[in-house]
Amino acid sequence: MKDLRIIFMGTPDFAVPVLKELVENTNVILVVSQPDKESGRKHELKPTPVKEYANSVGIPVFQPEKIKTEYERIIAAKPDIIITCAYGQIIPEAILNAPELGCINVHASLLPKLRGGAPIHHAIIDGYDKTGITIMYMDKTMDTGDIIMQRECAIEEDDNVETLHDKLSKIGAKLIIEALTNILVGSATRTKQDDNEATYAWNIKREEEHLNFNKTAKEVYNHIRGLYPYPKAYCVINGEETKILEAYISEEDSNFSSSTICTITKDAIGVSTKDKLIYITKIKPFGKKEMLVRDYLNGIDKNKLLHQIVE
Repeated sequence: MKDLRIIFMGTPDFAVPVLKELVENTNVILVVSQPDKESGRKHELKPTPVKEYANSVGIPVFQPEKIKTEYERIIAAKPDIIITCAYGQIIPEAILNAPELGCINVHASLLPKLRGGAPIHHAIIDGYDKTGITIMYMDKTMDTGDIIMQRECAIEEDDNVETLHDKLSKIGAKLIIEALTNILVGSATRTKQDDNEATYAWNIKREEEHLNFNKTAKEVYNHIRGLYPYPKAYCVINGEETKILEAYISEEDSNFSSSTICTITKDAIGVSTKDKLIYITKIKPFGKKEMLVRDYLNGIDKNKLLHQIVE
């Protein structure tokens, strides 16, 4: 596959292992990534993770503001195939129709489940017990193209976005090479997606970060780990917006109204839900660093917290 001319389109950390495998096994002639963004208090431009890796191995990088109108460089490069992975913009038809072998995408779900930009977050939030990677031919609408290959991945009870992200990224890196091999020898299959089975995983909105303790403890727990370590779930405790980072479900039934702080231990705050108690063990108070609840409790009057309503 070393003579296979590939353009790779990707942006975040998730896409880097996929690009590494392609660099080792094919001829990546160009990397396309989102524009650099300002970061930190000094607002310095920070390159995307994909750009950083591409620069380290000497591959040219193209960063158009709007891919739907700035694509001539891609077409002029005459790739045999274009591979995308978490690029971040809708690919125009002019690009999709350019390479002889087509455009294929590495998507972090078992399509048609969880179409959209945040499939890892929603797989956990929505209570899926498994997800996976889909390698698919791209078409003009998002995540609806024919499936080439899929590989499942169990979602463990203690998985969060970070751990599941890392597992899926590794699976995607290996599966793309298998898919390319099949495409080159003519054995790749094309399976149409069943739109009736589709679910959606749109990018997380600010209002979706807010925790609702009127739900079941399992739903609250999934919400917390489905937003950690980014963008993080939050609620209001003691009058302040507080990010909730880690928690566990107790077997105790809730005898209080939902959202009530009903017990405080040396290292956890117990909040009632629709059914069970959920114990919060790690938080990020407003304007402060992440901390264990045991450290947070050392600096406040615990009696004032008890029986408060978490909003």
